[in-house]
Amino acid sequence: MADRSSSPEVRNPLLALPAMQRLCRRAPEERADLADLLRELSIDARGRAEESWRRHKAPMAAYWKAVSVYAGHLARAVRP
Repeated sequence: MADRSSSPEVRNPLLALPAMQRLCRRAPEERADLADLLRELSIDARGRAEESWRRHKAPMAAYWKAVSVYAGHLARAVRP
């Protein structure tokens, strides 16, 4: 089994996007607020994914799971 790269852009592909570079240049207070909102979004979306899965609505579960993952990646990328 090959070792996974420890490069930040491999672990969080959003870091490679030019818009992410712009976000990371924001004031630390703005970034902290945004990170908090994104973490909240991730938690809410994860709950919706689990509920959709329990109700046998796999397409919606997959959608909400993806929202949760991207929101989490963004939250970690913008935190100060």
